[in-house]
Amino acid sequence: MPLEELRTLLARHAGPGWTTAIDGVLVSKVDRPDPPAPSMTGMVLAVIAQGAKRLALGDRVYEYGPGQFLVASVDLPVTGQFTQAAPEEPALGFGLTLDPSAVAELLLQAGPGDTPRTGTGAPSAIVVSDAPPALLDAVVRLLRLLDEPRDRAVLAPLIKREILWRLITSEQGATVRQLGLADSSLSHVSRAVRWIRENYAQPFRVEDVARMSGLSASAFYRNFQAVTAMSPIQFQKQIRLQEARLLLATHPGDVTGVGQRVGYDNPSQFSREYRRQFGAPPSRDAMRLRETVRAPTGVLP
Repeated sequence: MPLEELRTLLARHAGPGWTTAIDGVLVSKVDRPDPPAPSMTGMVLAVIAQGAKRLALGDRVYEYGPGQFLVASVDLPVTGQFTQAAPEEPALGFGLTLDPSAVAELLLQAGPGDTPRTGTGAPSAIVVSDAPPALLDAVVRLLRLLDEPRDRAVLAPLIKREILWRLITSEQGATVRQLGLADSSLSHVSRAVRWIRENYAQPFRVEDVARMSGLSASAFYRNFQAVTAMSPIQFQKQIRLQEARLLLATHPGDVTGVGQRVGYDNPSQFSREYRRQFGAPPSRDAMRLRETVRAPTGVLP
């Protein structure tokens, strides 16, 4: 069974880090459930072989377990946690970073009718589904190459392409296909997401970001909400608070300065929104962060 071999391979190759000898392939082994922790998704395929994970994006909650996969097509702020993991039965996961140019190349090579028709609306940036046997089989063959260094350089790119094709033609393929379409709704939203992430400390007008992304204000707002489960302003706030938390881990005594650096002119508002997001005021949470070292608990894998 592919899932049994997948567990064996992941347990053997999972180390202290997530990276492997194959570029873009990540593995994880987690032996305890963690409290919810914020992170960014990246653009990634994640497959769970053992254990279970929960991910929250805005008001949407995604749960996936053994034999299921999750695709994140936009780099978004999420809160994630392993809900099933124990020393005697750790959570085991596989991750593959997604390359939009590789998706585009496959779509160009596909024949007429080889891929389902993509709708005009923007799909959710995160989808969960049961992994088809052919997808699990390809993932297993890719991981086998970790034990076959001679074959790795030639075969790994081919199997990665196969995995992408399995995703493109799966029931969740609309989300993956839009990664490779230059003028898709997802590409317009991704442009805006990238701009907000790079300029999160600056105030902005939604109309201006919509114009920059190539959409009307109404279409932009509708598609942004569909993809990210947040409004553009809510998204900016999530990025600001996550950046503030990272800064506070190294500057715990400068709460006011950190708030200003991420775009908050009002210290009271910063403290109030930070506490609502992380469950503790900035100064107390900063102390807790310095005392606790957590493994990443975002999407991967």
